[in-house]
Amino acid sequence: MAQSQNTKVEFTIKATSMHGLTTYGDVMLGDVAFEFYNDKNPEDYIQIPWKEIDHVAAEVLPGKKISRFAIFTKENGHYTFSTRDNKATLRAVREHVPADRLQKSENFFQVLGHGVGSIGRTVSGVFGRK
Repeated sequence: MAQSQNTKVEFTIKATSMHGLTTYGDVMLGDVAFEFYNDKNPEDYIQIPWKEIDHVAAEVLPGKKISRFAIFTKENGHYTFSTRDNKATLRAVREHVPADRLQKSENFFQVLGHGVGSIGRTVSGVFGRK
């Protein structure tokens, strides 16, 4: 059985983890860490201490709807989650992560633009142009 890092639970909500295969469970925010526990397998869990979080990026759709968010850690990559109420979850996360580390992720067209721009830089680098 997994042992929680939190001594006090501040927020809990049903969630989906998109780390590897999609997993359903509960997100629990407490005084020490962000935690996700799988509903079906109690040994399948994710615990991210607040001090290990580098930044949080949210995917914002038109109408200010947040479809999912990703937590980027300082050493172990990133983890993507979606909860029943992502806005409420991110408001609770904001109590532990500074506002300058909560970011809006790029949309499809911004990512596409960066890709097209990098192709242009690569081609000009191959032919010796700057």
